[in-house]
Amino acid sequence: MWVEWTLAVRFLREGRTQSLLILSGIAIGVAVIVFLSALISGLQANLIDRTLGTQAHIKLQAPLQRNHVLPAGDGVATLVLETPRPQPLRSINNWQQLRDTLDAQPDITAVSPVISGPALARRGDALESVALLGIDAPRYLRIVPLDQSLVQGQFRVDAGQVVIGSELARDLGASRGDTLRLDTGSDNDTLLTIAGIFELGVSELDARHVYMDLRQAQALLGLPGGVTVIDLRVDDLFGADVIAERLGRLTGQRSESWMQSNAQLMNALNAQSQSTNMISFFVAVSVAFGIASVLSVSVVQRTGQIGILRAMGTTGRQMLTVFLIQGALYGLAGSLLGGMAGYSMLWAFNTFGPGLFAAPLSPALLAWATLLATVTGMLAATAPARRAAALDPVEAIARG
Repeated sequence: MWVEWTLAVRFLREGRTQSLLILSGIAIGVAVIVFLSALISGLQANLIDRTLGTQAHIKLQAPLQRNHVLPAGDGVATLVLETPRPQPLRSINNWQQLRDTLDAQPDITAVSPVISGPALARRGDALESVALLGIDAPRYLRIVPLDQSLVQGQFRVDAGQVVIGSELARDLGASRGDTLRLDTGSDNDTLLTIAGIFELGVSELDARHVYMDLRQAQALLGLPGGVTVIDLRVDDLFGADVIAERLGRLTGQRSESWMQSNAQLMNALNAQSQSTNMISFFVAVSVAFGIASVLSVSVVQRTGQIGILRAMGTTGRQMLTVFLIQGALYGLAGSLLGGMAGYSMLWAFNTFGPGLFAAPLSPALLAWATLLATVTGMLAATAPARRAAALDPVEAIARG
């Protein structure tokens, strides 16, 4: 095999200008792949973090109530005018047992029972419609780290204390330590103290959510001992829909993943991934054509040398291997140079860029780009290599 390697390296040295040009082209292509792939990956991670930092990965709720229509007897036709049933606020049956079962699932990292319902928040002349959420604080903070988003006060939801959003506090003219009245449409309205104010950066949440202790919310909403939602967090974000479907069958509850509730985000992520794949494909094609053209010219230029080598006993298989090695070396060397250039651009982006998000420096990405360029180089060299291997020694010497 050393003969093939020696010839391949010698041919590369003899055509230094061509080699430098094709290496530059490959390096630029690989740098583009590495930089754009890391950039898109960082952007997607930032979007997912901003979206899922304020919500559960999976929500379990009680099944919808449906009308039961009695079947008609044999030979009887019935006309039914059906009105959908209203959905009252109701608890998940046996939620404590369900919570403990979910805690034991290996692919679920956090389980948090929540009771949620509508209420009116009053303070002075201000009146705002809010979503009241009763939580088990230690469990809920593993789903949504609200304590890291406080702009005033502390995260305390016990002993008549609540935590509200910054926009709601602004609309009510309230700050930490003030009181507000929560009215749930029954005689269970109560005065509560604002212990903290959070700001998640999501207007709907900052303007409507009021967090309080689970038991107090149960009393206010008229569901003593009940919960309306079980929030879940899972390891595999992009497998959440499969896990949600399985949990729905397992528990008999209505199950929804973040991928269903954020369909537009999923479409955007898929479009970004497809764009990156298309860019990588066309860069690889351009690199392949560049390598193939250079090696084709090399075969023409070295026709006489190839004829002499064949006359001296070099087999067609060996000549085929020589040019395949050249293609692989082009791809490998160009990808290493391009990888370093791509990493340099990523370092500059993370250090001097706008700071909106960080593009990850992944060794796996460099390994993938290197493998892609090397394989592309070998595939691109196939046609010129077969042409060189098929040359007749006598004709080659005559042409040379």
